[in-house]
Amino acid sequence: MPSLTSPMISTPTLPTPDVTSASADPSPVDQQRWQAVQRRDPACDGLFWYSVKSTGVYCKPSCGARTPLRKNVAFHASCAAAEAAGFRPCKRCRPDLPPLQERQAEAIAQACRLIDAAEQAPATVDLAQAVGLSRFHFHRLFKVHTGLTPKAYGDARRAQRLRQQLASRASVTEAFYEAGFNSSGGFYAHRNADLGMKPAAYRHGGRGEKIRFAVAQCWLGALLVAATEQGICAVTLGEDADALVQQLQDRFSQAELAPGDAAFEQTLAQVLAALDDPQRGAALPLDVRGTAFQQRVWRALREIPPGVTLSYAELATRIGQPAAVRAVASACARNEIALLIPCHRIVRQDGSPSGYRWGIERKAALLAREAVARQQPAAASAEPA
Repeated sequence: MPSLTSPMISTPTLPTPDVTSASADPSPVDQQRWQAVQRRDPACDGLFWYSVKSTGVYCKPSCGARTPLRKNVAFHASCAAAEAAGFRPCKRCRPDLPPLQERQAEAIAQACRLIDAAEQAPATVDLAQAVGLSRFHFHRLFKVHTGLTPKAYGDARRAQRLRQQLASRASVTEAFYEAGFNSSGGFYAHRNADLGMKPAAYRHGGRGEKIRFAVAQCWLGALLVAATEQGICAVTLGEDADALVQQLQDRFSQAELAPGDAAFEQTLAQVLAALDDPQRGAALPLDVRGTAFQQRVWRALREIPPGVTLSYAELATRIGQPAAVRAVASACARNEIALLIPCHRIVRQDGSPSGYRWGIERKAALLAREAVARQQPAAASAEPA
């Protein structure tokens, strides 16, 4: 059993009751255990269990039941030891079961498996019943653990299946039925959110789509801007302009890629201007496609002022999903539009730059430049007239 002499519980927050005396409790370790029971310390759950002679039950240290008299309490190294001594598990804290958070996580994982295996997305009430939770409690826990509602998760999985089916099926109609759409009307109503282009075009690497693009050099190296009729669909950075164009061609291998005309050069100029003045790019239309959760993350990124940074945990809290830190990091990594969706403003908890798909050095340079620009107006306003 792990030692109980660590700082975690060595300093009591409540005084030892008068009923506890040296003669009744000569063991320093048991004194520390008793103090943990008084505090209802969840950090000690799994380190020991305590039984109560007057009730015949055993509990976890964090149990919310009324604190028993010290003379009725004994300590045990395991649930098996407590039950061998003749005690039954408390119905309130359920010491014989895994921790509540683990049970909840497993319930949500089971629900995700049910959604993944179903041809048609199960109703929320059916999922909740299958994992033994109420509908509203299940809905809340699902959002906490996955960052999505059950419906949004089901839609995202259906979109993934649709992409797979479009690549392997002989017809679009066959693909959308296999992906889980009930009708052609439901499929076409969601196709833009799921694919970002017409289904036949997606199936053939963007065939029939026209994407304009232009490349320029800037202080970060080569910069490529690409746009559909709806708006900018890519802003990428790199060392080699030809490599950026090749990446665009690989992404949309069958699309009609056309160099931007004079009007598009103005769009390119606005993106370049956003390097020094991020507000210059705020009004540019974007054609971004992703899950509902990714869209929320990307919108939140655009609301971060230049010169301000957040951690992944802070961004997750800002969108109302504090437990979805990994999902937030994944959404940032899938961002295809540098600068205009400023994922470079997300850093580690200690403030240092974390990963950046266009290079950690570029991220550090962007942050440094924005920090200087933010300080300059403040310094100017502080100068005497």
